Amino acid sequence: MLVLGGRSEIGLEVARGLAAEGRTIVLAARRSHDLDAQEDTLRAAGAGAVERVEFDADDLASHRPLLDDVAARFGPLDVIVTAFGILGDQERAERDAGHAVAVVHTDYVAHVSVLTHAANLLRKQASGTVVVFSSVAGVRVRRANYVYGSAKAGLDGFASGLADALAGSGVRLLLVRPGFVVGRMTEGMSPAPFSSTPPQVAKATLSALRSGRGEVWVPGVLRPVFAMMRLLPRALWRRLPR
Repeated sequence: MLVLGGRSEIGLEVARGLAAEGRTIVLAARRSHDLDAQEDTLRAAGAGAVERVEFDADDLASHRPLLDDVAARFGPLDVIVTAFGILGDQERAERDAGHAVAVVHTDYVAHVSVLTHAANLLRKQASGTVVVFSSVAGVRVRRANYVYGSAKAGLDGFASGLADALAGSGVRLLLVRPGFVVGRMTEGMSPAPFSSTPPQVAKATLSALRSGRGEVWVPGVLRPVFAMMRLLPRALWRRLPR
């Protein structure tokens, strides 16, 4: 199992849930030497081995060599989780085009790159699953966080199309759409309705993985909620908070 974003609370929880199967888990992150706590957590959960590799999501040219290296060193990849991303600062992004582009680059462009390479690698294996974390923020983009939301909207569309392209190849893509997640990334922010925690998102993700589903909303109530929210008049929608 490869976790792209080895410090991600959700990615680590998913890895912890699979560790009991005795898997080798590879954590990919910047400053990979500083992942002792994450490695200890996975070993305690039953991982057969925990490895670390350097990964900079924004360095697109490094994506293919990284994946090839991991596959060569540790064998065929069973599960690849893309768990990296940034929330960014909406107010700053509205003033600073460079910051807006940085958010979109990490949350969308970098995912397009690494997911394309990952899909090609798994196609050669004719097996494996990719787990992609989208967000309800991308289902209908809100004024309050439209930079982050637009990146997630792009990722959601790309991942949905990639899932269709992988049909019949032996490779599966699981698309996860959480709502507001109370964790390190959202520290200091007031939780939105129907919030969840990293363990709750991971539990739903693991259940969907094991049942063979292609997508999952966390919590599940958000699916009908957003079906109705799509129908809200734009004049009302733009007034909604985060």
